[in-house]
Amino acid sequence: MKDAMIDPAIFAAFLMAAAALYAAVGHGGASAYLALMALAGFAPEQMRPLALVLNLFVSSIAFLQFRRTGAFNLRLFLMFGAAAIPMAFLGGTLDLGSTWHRRALGLVLLASAAALAFRPKLAAGDVAAPRLAIALPTGGVLGLIAGLTGTGGGIFLSPLLVLMRWAEPRTVAGISAAFIFCNSAAGLLGQGAQLNALPAATPYYVGAVVLGGVAGSWLSATRLPRVAILRLLALVLVIAGAKLLGL
Repeated sequence: MKDAMIDPAIFAAFLMAAAALYAAVGHGGASAYLALMALAGFAPEQMRPLALVLNLFVSSIAFLQFRRTGAFNLRLFLMFGAAAIPMAFLGGTLDLGSTWHRRALGLVLLASAAALAFRPKLAAGDVAAPRLAIALPTGGVLGLIAGLTGTGGGIFLSPLLVLMRWAEPRTVAGISAAFIFCNSAAGLLGQGAQLNALPAATPYYVGAVVLGGVAGSWLSATRLPRVAILRLLALVLVIAGAKLLGL
């Protein structure tokens, strides 16, 4: 199978920039990678597995950076991840081929971005974890969506955690990074037969997102204020939402 008709070095540069932006908010960047691959003309069967592979590297880097600074809550992660991970595996085995659900998800992301952008007080204030009866099924739904869309699900979990005041922004980034890593791994296992569709230039793309992920996550974990993290998250949601809507 041939790679897309684009110079791998140029495409790697775009991937690096996307990884830096997404890693700054604890995300792996799959939605941006999928959009870039679509624009570059990658074969459909290459897109989902490659996005998940890149997601694994960037989310693991982001997790380590945020965990190192104490921005992680294991209990809260497990409350959502316990059901999300098996559901992500299930989603990875399915190919619905429909676009209506992607458009609905795109609208949800754009609405979440607007809420984050116009509610800066979310960066401060008290937070409280949800009840397990709420977190467990919510995680299951997000895991299924992650597997179906070829993302890690953090793009949906992050705004939910912030808007519901279940965690403060920097902790949200750490939880989302772990959530994305686990769901991406489960999604890849679910679609294991497609791994042979990965393009030949995959090692170069991995190297690019690793560099971008290190830079973005380090800056956010150690330098950016919480309001800036929220604004970056809003920007990421707009990009992901526009991608899902086909804009």
